[in-house]
Amino acid sequence: MHFRHSITTLAIAGAALLGHAPAQAEKLVLGNEGSYPPFSMVDPSGRLTGFEPDLAREMCKRMNAECEFVVMDFKALIPALLQKKLDAVASQTKPLPERKEKVLFGRPVLFNPDSYVVPESKNYTFTPEGLKGVRIGLQRGSAQAKYVGEKYGNAVQIVFYDNPDQIRLDLANGRLDMSLGPKISWTNEFLSKPQGKGWKFAGGDLWTGGGEAGSSWLARKDSGELLNRMNAALDTIIKDCTFTKLRKPYMDVELLPEESACR
Repeated sequence: MHFRHSITTLAIAGAALLGHAPAQAEKLVLGNEGSYPPFSMVDPSGRLTGFEPDLAREMCKRMNAECEFVVMDFKALIPALLQKKLDAVASQTKPLPERKEKVLFGRPVLFNPDSYVVPESKNYTFTPEGLKGVRIGLQRGSAQAKYVGEKYGNAVQIVFYDNPDQIRLDLANGRLDMSLGPKISWTNEFLSKPQGKGWKFAGGDLWTGGGEAGSSWLARKDSGELLNRMNAALDTIIKDCTFTKLRKPYMDVELLPEESACR
């Protein structure tokens, strides 16, 4: 064992003398919320899975980077990034103006409009008067929570949750009247499942990210060069249709206009 170790050490030292030291892979710590199926979820073994982690792993491979994931509540991701506990955030985030003041947004990784999820028996008018007293479940720190708060003020009763699974559970159990969230996620995780029977989308397609369409990954303002390399890797993944290949096991709907070339 000692002999083999010595040979390895000599080989590395020899390579260094010849100017061929083994390249050290860049190490990056990526934050993800891990509770947003089918985009991200933690499996029973504790491994982070879903479309976004798969996409991030492919991005890291093309960047020759070793990536470690840290799972935390969505509302904690930007603070952790700013505190340098993360190098980047690989959880889809909408470009709200107050977020853009603090962090850099990468190229969109998906376009996913929001819509209200309401009982099929209800025909709400989406005004402060029409929604007076309605209990609406929203994720803490989300663009949807900001949008509803600004649009309806105290007319609605906002109930905050740390993740969408809790919202869906309370909708199905009759503890909430409605929610507002991304259509792809709500279709896959609620409306297409038995517990979503009797619910529907209402209010049309909304872009709650300050009016801007699309959601992106993030880096700090002092990490523009890193974000440029992330964007470049993502561009190649999209162009060679790997993005579409990674997406298909999780959902049928296309997430980006560029995917039309991969049909």
